[in-house]
Amino acid sequence: MSIGGYTVVRVGINGFGSIGRRFFRIAQKQDIFEIVAINDLTDATTIAHLLKYDSNYGIFDADVRAEGSNLIVNGKEIVVSAQRDPGAIPWKQYGVDIVIESTGLFTDANKARAHIEGGGAKKVIISAPASHEDRTIVLGVNQQLYDPSRDNVISNASCTTNCLAPVAKVLDEVFGIESGMMTTVHSYTNDQKLLDLPHKDLRRARAGAINIIPSSTGAARALHLVLPQLKGKLNGMSLRVPTPVVSIVDLTVNTRESVSVEAINESFQKAAETSLKGILQFTDKPLVSSDFKGNPHSSIVDGLETMVVGDHMAKVLAWYDNEWGYANRLVELTELVAEKGV
Repeated sequence: MSIGGYTVVRVGINGFGSIGRRFFRIAQKQDIFEIVAINDLTDATTIAHLLKYDSNYGIFDADVRAEGSNLIVNGKEIVVSAQRDPGAIPWKQYGVDIVIESTGLFTDANKARAHIEGGGAKKVIISAPASHEDRTIVLGVNQQLYDPSRDNVISNASCTTNCLAPVAKVLDEVFGIESGMMTTVHSYTNDQKLLDLPHKDLRRARAGAINIIPSSTGAARALHLVLPQLKGKLNGMSLRVPTPVVSIVDLTVNTRESVSVEAINESFQKAAETSLKGILQFTDKPLVSSDFKGNPHSSIVDGLETMVVGDHMAKVLAWYDNEWGYANRLVELTELVAEKGV
């Protein structure tokens, strides 16, 4: 398909869960690529219903319906398939260039590569932290390293890494990070249980909607994938809490240069208006988690909560909509890959 004299890249989605559906909604606002196929282990009627009606983000302002085995959105037909094996999805038949791998099952790039080797796609973007990937990219931090000639399976990292990395980047550039600890107070996810049920993590086995659940997160340890100078300097954990969406990173760092609340907040305000505009936001309003639902930024620094102890220890809090903000970056990364050529 050609728009304005250039060819629109064709995208397929494998896994139409929360992130897949958020990605679909947001992608309707751009014209760099078009979504032409969805693979998920359910039927088109269910896909249409869950796309149209969303408990967190309301009713999708589009004409959505199932027609036969396929999906129709605003009159445009989208092929729906239900293959378990990523290598068996006929992406080439659908004309798909880029696959969004959002099942959460194929985060090992050696498995996700089946979309290319078996299905005939050209690029794969994994909507999660990955292993054996060609490149992990956090927009606003290291997107300039993307090499279309060699980076075929790309990770968009995690929602928490997307929040943490811009904050750490600013702090490290301005003050120098010597070491740090992070806690993300994170809304519950589909990996938790609604009732007490078996889980390999015995804490995640407990009911997610009525407990604060300590859990692991690789966000801090994985930061070196996009900020290599911070390797070994940060660690962290997660507290899963009974909220459906919106999370907050609590980052404490020891710095090389002297710090003050004013200097820290000024550095984030400047970054939000310049180099990280659209990625990082700064607020000095007394807001709560609900106020950030649907916010498209990766990080929203809460200037009222910035603290220092002495001259070299600082605490910064940054909110993030762990679904909507992340899905916005996923759309923008797909645009980047499409614009660089597939």
